Amino acid sequence: MMDRSKPVTKQPSSTTEIPLIVEMRGIVKRFPGVLANDHVNFELKRGEIHGLLGENGAGKSTLMNVLAGLYRQEAGTILVKGEPKVFSSPRDAIKSGIGMVHQHFMLVPSQTVTENILLGLDEPRFIMRLPDYDSKIAELGERFGLKVDPRAKIWQLSVGEQQRVEILKMLYRGVDVLIMDEPTAVLAPQEIEGLFTTLRAMIAQGKSVIFISHKLQEVSAIADRVSVLRRGVATASGVASKGVSRQELARLMVGRDVIFALDKKPCQPGDVVLDVRDIHAENDKGLPALRGLSLNVRAGEIVGVAGVAGNGQSELSQVISGMRECKQGQVLLDGDTVSNHSTLYGIQHGMAYVPEDRTHVGSAPNLSITDNVIMKKYRKPPILKNGLLDMKAATKLANELKQAYDIVVPNVSTPVRLLSGGNLQRVILAREISGLPSFMVAVQPTRGLDVGAIEGVHHLLLTQREAGAAVLLISEELEELLSLSDRVYVIYEGKIMGEVIVGGREQDEALVDTIGQMMTGTPLDQIQKEGVAAHG
Repeated sequence: MMDRSKPVTKQPSSTTEIPLIVEMRGIVKRFPGVLANDHVNFELKRGEIHGLLGENGAGKSTLMNVLAGLYRQEAGTILVKGEPKVFSSPRDAIKSGIGMVHQHFMLVPSQTVTENILLGLDEPRFIMRLPDYDSKIAELGERFGLKVDPRAKIWQLSVGEQQRVEILKMLYRGVDVLIMDEPTAVLAPQEIEGLFTTLRAMIAQGKSVIFISHKLQEVSAIADRVSVLRRGVATASGVASKGVSRQELARLMVGRDVIFALDKKPCQPGDVVLDVRDIHAENDKGLPALRGLSLNVRAGEIVGVAGVAGNGQSELSQVISGMRECKQGQVLLDGDTVSNHSTLYGIQHGMAYVPEDRTHVGSAPNLSITDNVIMKKYRKPPILKNGLLDMKAATKLANELKQAYDIVVPNVSTPVRLLSGGNLQRVILAREISGLPSFMVAVQPTRGLDVGAIEGVHHLLLTQREAGAAVLLISEELEELLSLSDRVYVIYEGKIMGEVIVGGREQDEALVDTIGQMMTGTPLDQIQKEGVAAHG
């Protein structure tokens, strides 16, 4: 067991002879009221994938934004290939061979792959012979295993292909160091394996990669070494990934033991609570988002919806909750039609809703914790008394929920905009669960949370299941869906590709492969037919 009284550093070995390409020494970065990086040291070797872990708000993205030229540190030194550097912009960092691929891509949808890659460059200046550049980019993609049509418009590409374009942008600019911020968050399982193949190809050609992630399994699988930040301080620096367990990495991230094995009791589903029948809906652009989608959830079970981002998951949750018009079909809750009714109608029929956007949809940021947790209760006693709000009763309720849901905050009058992501999610869950719902739809309930906060959210969802509620869990985290769900539907371009029984089989490679194929558009019946033919 490691000594946790001081930061963990890698012991000297023969591999230390590999030259350092980046050294960050004593980096300090402050924001108003926050010390984001507290004298952090970080080293990157040539030809390695270095995993950077940390809970939400630990300072890992801030540290990498300093390295990428987006922020300027208050103290500390950056050395690239042994030379001190001062970056005033990302352009400066790229000139020194350092580029960053952000979680949210920075591409122009209406332009081609080649046009996006050339944007912002000094060459070509006057005459652009696109076919010549198409060929160069195709050759670069072939070299690193980044297959993408240079002439395709960005809007025509899948999310995985768009990520390849972002990587090609950096490689075309000649970077030696590629920083990737949560690169697997929007990818299907097969696309993740393709990304890993690409990263390994880059390493084989002398490039170096910094892999920012909160997914411990992925970091252990892809990284050569790992560094961990907690509250702006490095708790591990350059530890060989093979020499430290997933549990130990989690402890270094959050400062305590994290339980990964969920205490999930056998499923004993009851009657159908949510019944979605052949629904059609449009997205915000007026284009079809849901195309004849049907599913159901029974009492006492968690049903997952898996899919790559942007395939209708958000629209599905909004139609169910009454926030989006259902053009055709219907949503029934305990036999009553709730589609195309107000959100209040759904609440009155026992529906709880944990939205994807915690800040703008799930809460009122400038209002206090008390105001936020009574949003569904202010119409009824004891919060409503003689036609007026009883703030004494409201404060009492808020304090009870603060205690019960372990909301870490000085007092319940604190505006929720000041809370961390994990604490804000606990406020929302406290409000939704305390109403004793018969049905809950939870959309990306752990997005952006650290492993400790994720553990708490999972426990709350399982508690709802055991209490007999029906839970629809919409998530892009396949590991989360497999460990929590009893059944999983897979959505692709607004249609259900198939349904599989899960039952905690998170390590079943055949199941993961089947779900991955459905996530990229292959219906389950076709997969099964091809499987029978292959074994015939």
